[in-house]
Amino acid sequence: MSESNHLTTRIVLEPEDEFNHDPGTISNFNESMYFNVVDHEKKVGGWFRIGNRVNEGYAEMSCCVYLPDGRIGFMYQRPKIATNDVFDAGGLSIEVVEPFKHLRVKYSGNVCLLSDPSQMANPKLAFTENPIVECNIDLDFRGISPMFGGRPVDATTGEEPEQDPEQSFSKAHYEQHVSGVGVIKVDEEVFEINGLGLRDKSWGPRFWQAISWYRWLPMAFSEDFAMMISIVSADGVNARTGGMVLEGDEYHLIREASIETTWDEKWYQTNLIANVSTDHRSYEIKGEVASLIPLRNRRTSPDGEELLTRITEGLTKYTCDGSVGWGLSEYLDQIIDGVPVGKDVLSD
Repeated sequence: MSESNHLTTRIVLEPEDEFNHDPGTISNFNESMYFNVVDHEKKVGGWFRIGNRVNEGYAEMSCCVYLPDGRIGFMYQRPKIATNDVFDAGGLSIEVVEPFKHLRVKYSGNVCLLSDPSQMANPKLAFTENPIVECNIDLDFRGISPMFGGRPVDATTGEEPEQDPEQSFSKAHYEQHVSGVGVIKVDEEVFEINGLGLRDKSWGPRFWQAISWYRWLPMAFSEDFAMMISIVSADGVNARTGGMVLEGDEYHLIREASIETTWDEKWYQTNLIANVSTDHRSYEIKGEVASLIPLRNRRTSPDGEELLTRITEGLTKYTCDGSVGWGLSEYLDQIIDGVPVGKDVLSD
């Protein structure tokens, strides 16, 4: 049990949570699913996300493919939606075949193929100056781990605690390491994928600006050894660490975590060293970013302030205990005067 909003809460997760929830009347309700996968041999990977914001009338659809030569294919859309019943928007669909065990991701559409992915810092320029090519994805994801997370409820009544929608990033959230098998086709290149990755799901009120910064490192070394490391700061001062280590078929909770980051001149991560501890042991993980794409989210606050959030998505090679794995390094920062607010935190 944990203390949350002065209530004693417990985390619950049921098979029906794999399907979509009633959005109610909260204007910024978001329900999203995300998957990533990397084929360790072919050095091909990607991540795929749908976030239904049905009370605002649209979905956020992202498709990102990392090619072995460093190019990245990327597409983002805000297609109109009228229901939260399904994840199917902008050419991307997610199907729950069997809760907690088997899901399917398909995409049929286009991507902007970037030889210099840093150009996506200016999306209008990137989409104008780079080729738009056809992309087709058909991947089967199967769970290789237990589920991690869920939704908090009052330990006594079973009711869900109230949240301030203006300050919320999600009400409920869970993750699972997965295998991903299938086909990724970009333009005329076809890749048969047999990889590992992680998926997550969130629902509840969300503004991307509700968090000052976070560092999120999902990685997999094998079907028996994987991690997710998370450090989150809501206020820019205090940070909350979390995550888990998969050893065999069991998750061990991360109790302590630190990340030292090496940056380039644009404040994009290039290398990192993470140190984490569970109740069983400690680990040192080194990460080397192979390719990276910078993304952004903009919103005008009720008082007219322009808010800018940057998320850098790095395909990252990890080493730990002599094992080599792959995953993502996802860094979110609010941008103040052109500089990420978390640049001096946990960095060398």
